Amino acid sequence: MLTEEKFNKYFSIFILAGMSIALIVTTFIKASSSSGRELFWLIFSAVGSLCGVIATILSANGKISTFVFGFFDVSIYAAACFVSARYGNAALHVLYFVPMQFVGIAQWRKRGASSHTAPKAKRLTPKQWAVYMAFFLLGSIVSYIILAQFDKSAADTFLRVAVILDVMPLMCNIIGQLLMSTAYMEQWIFWILVNVGSIAMWSSTLATSGDSYAVIYIIKYVFYLLNSLNGLRIWLRLSR
Repeated sequence: MLTEEKFNKYFSIFILAGMSIALIVTTFIKASSSSGRELFWLIFSAVGSLCGVIATILSANGKISTFVFGFFDVSIYAAACFVSARYGNAALHVLYFVPMQFVGIAQWRKRGASSHTAPKAKRLTPKQWAVYMAFFLLGSIVSYIILAQFDKSAADTFLRVAVILDVMPLMCNIIGQLLMSTAYMEQWIFWILVNVGSIAMWSSTLATSGDSYAVIYIIKYVFYLLNSLNGLRIWLRLSR
């Protein structure tokens, strides 16, 4: 008989294998045309991404060790952004995502989490939902205005789809991380939106540019989406 524990174990193995294969294939494709310093950062980034894969699975299962792997994931990504002169993204990860890993450990411990025990999850009140939605809308507008200044895809249009597809996952990532670090079940709603938005973004890239590597990212985020749906299921139980 397939118990809850066995289902989560087998599902986690499936997600880990699927996302790892997508990551390995992506890295192999890029490595074939890289060398020297570029190859080093490609492999270094792949290690960070693998930590991110593990962190997402641990998070879905309510394991506090998710923040250990999350720390390496966001730290390596911040370093990669810095050497690539993506200073805004680097600053976002250093000043926000890295500290939130330590906030998460402290908050989850307050909610009873340990190496063997999941935290007692919380749920947002209607008032908290209103605050987060206001923050989401305001942040999206501000981010759109800023990013639109650098977008060259359709300079003469009023609404730029490429920018919208960039802004939505960004804001959902920020809010999702905050809710995750404070052990709220609703984090998974935002992670689902992140993954749906990322699938849409890379599908748009594939349709407009024909870049074959976009297929790998689509597959990767499909696995992330499946993991998010399972995470929502588990955390609905944890927050009862």
